[in-house]
Amino acid sequence: MTSTSYAKGAELPLLAKLKLWLSDRGLSAYVVGGYVRDLVVGRYTHDIDIAVGADCAEVAAEVARSLGGKHVVLDQAERVARVVVFEAGQPRWHLDFSTLRGSIENDLAQRDFTIDAMALDTRHWENATISADQLIDPLSGRVDLEQGLVRATSEVIFQHDPGRLLRAVRLAAELGFTIEPATALLIKQHSHLLEQVAPERLQDELCRILAASPVRRSLGCLDEMGLLDRLFPGLAATRGVTQPKEHFWDVFTHLLETVAAIERLAESLDAELGRWAGMLRQHLGQEVASGHTRLVLLKLAGLLHDIAKPQTKTVDDTGRTRFFSHSQQGAEAVSNIMARLRFSARERQLLGKMVEHHLRPTQMSYEDLPTRRAIYRYFRDVGDAAIDTLLLSLADHLAARGPNLDPAQWRWHVNVVDYALEQHLATQQAAAPARLVDGHDLMSVLGLRPGPELGRLLEVVREAQAAGEVATREQALDVVRKLIAGLNSGEGEQR
Repeated sequence: MTSTSYAKGAELPLLAKLKLWLSDRGLSAYVVGGYVRDLVVGRYTHDIDIAVGADCAEVAAEVARSLGGKHVVLDQAERVARVVVFEAGQPRWHLDFSTLRGSIENDLAQRDFTIDAMALDTRHWENATISADQLIDPLSGRVDLEQGLVRATSEVIFQHDPGRLLRAVRLAAELGFTIEPATALLIKQHSHLLEQVAPERLQDELCRILAASPVRRSLGCLDEMGLLDRLFPGLAATRGVTQPKEHFWDVFTHLLETVAAIERLAESLDAELGRWAGMLRQHLGQEVASGHTRLVLLKLAGLLHDIAKPQTKTVDDTGRTRFFSHSQQGAEAVSNIMARLRFSARERQLLGKMVEHHLRPTQMSYEDLPTRRAIYRYFRDVGDAAIDTLLLSLADHLAARGPNLDPAQWRWHVNVVDYALEQHLATQQAAAPARLVDGHDLMSVLGLRPGPELGRLLEVVREAQAAGEVATREQALDVVRKLIAGLNSGEGEQR
């Protein structure tokens, strides 16, 4: 970053084409913002921001036709339009055009942060490298880049666009920078403006913050500047809520530490769950919706999994603290939060399952390894969120014990997860077991009538088959006979 020259990459031919196109039409233009910032710090990007001395929507439409791309107006009020340029049929570049606001110096002064208030005029677009003195940098953004600071260009940037409140934290997280103290104070003073930001933008910035490491630092930053409680009002009630002696921290700190533990766990899969590390990394990297990976959503679940503890806390006559039904109430609260932030239905369902069942992995067995029946029930009930919830339970354990972690208890928990994965994946990889009986068998052989009870009885058979307790048709029918006899005698099945 101390270099005084900066090398361009694969975008060079595209910039040369754009320069020629703009020159032919006598248009002034500058590459600005994030592209210049990333060029200076040596980050590769597919996004190029261009300020033009003309109507950006008209320019974008013509550029799209010239390059065979597609264009869309992103913000009519702010005069921003995007052109998507394709290579081999796939989107390769995003060209975001904005209309120049007066001189380039005036335009840069109206941007949000100094590190995004630099520009490069068309004279240097074809150069493979540029020097520091070729940058248009009226606010010393390059100096802030070298010092690792996110600094506001003025005191009014958050009033003009409250979305910048989260953007500041996101930039600091992605670049590994610090928010300059005066800017941090401005953010805290204007944190109430977060309520004016569109939910979709809040969702996007939040997920990008969660995707960047170290996430604990970013969450602390959000908290110190008053943004975390604005994003999640329910978190405020968790502050100072004490927990049983097994917990080192109060509920609020425990939630932050759970997210940090998820990140550490994801980075140490080889050490903790070595034989499943590759599969788990692939699983966590899966995109669920809108570019959000399972790992990002797992971190969000970690942040919110105990959000219902304050209203469910009880202390009995012996002084024992409990949080009855906090998982179920928490799942409902999380679903409401996700809906407010416009997450997809699949994302809401995934987080709801994780929060509702985050205690289940350790409830499968309290001493020995869980039975095949318990593992079958767990994966049946938790479904698509089952693997994620196993990892959440491990992170929850780490964040509960903190520096008082008992190595033996931790190893037992890891072994439970390892064994559950082994049994589940072995079942998945094996050929689907043959159905031993169906509804017709139960009606014809046992004289049962059609109805919902048939489905419940068949599920009992499937569970027994998964547990290795039955392997033939006659054994399956015998299980049903015994169950019916028990029901008729009033005993029922203890499930």
